[in-house]
Amino acid sequence: MTTRRLSRKPAAAACVGLMFCTAAILAGLAAIVSAPFLAGARAATTERVVTDRHTGLAIYGIDPVAYFTDKRPVVGRAEFEFRFAGVIWRFDNAGNRAAFVADPKVYMPRFGGYDPVGIARGVPTAGYPQMWAIVKDRLYLFYTAEARTAFLADPIAAIAAAEARWAQVLQDLAE
Repeated sequence: MTTRRLSRKPAAAACVGLMFCTAAILAGLAAIVSAPFLAGARAATTERVVTDRHTGLAIYGIDPVAYFTDKRPVVGRAEFEFRFAGVIWRFDNAGNRAAFVADPKVYMPRFGGYDPVGIARGVPTAGYPQMWAIVKDRLYLFYTAEARTAFLADPIAAIAAAEARWAQVLQDLAE
């Protein structure tokens, strides 16, 4: 409606004004309601160690020592837990837990479990425990099989590229 017609039809003007007010109120409510979910999504991807956001377990509850002893990912058990680096780590047995407690840095995944290929690009992409490699006695987790393949094509260069960006990426991750 034109301004001239609105001035002749006060009921129509009130209706148009009401529609704008209603739209503004609904937009404001949507922003308020979705804000916690958006903050939660960011928090889930901004931890210094890859953590299952539902359970709070480091690397989704997989025993990090098992990669070295069993040469495969093994689900840890609740009776063998240890809190380190702000998260709970699970282990398959008491021996694996004791080994981790003695020297966590040896067994925990490099770059906190983030994909080193993503880190080299400046993006903290959580690695999956099923996609892994041990290079130079360090555990690396990957987001995709393609990233793992690219990493293994030249692991020394990939590690150097990730290390060059890690400090910068680490600043953006929540503590």
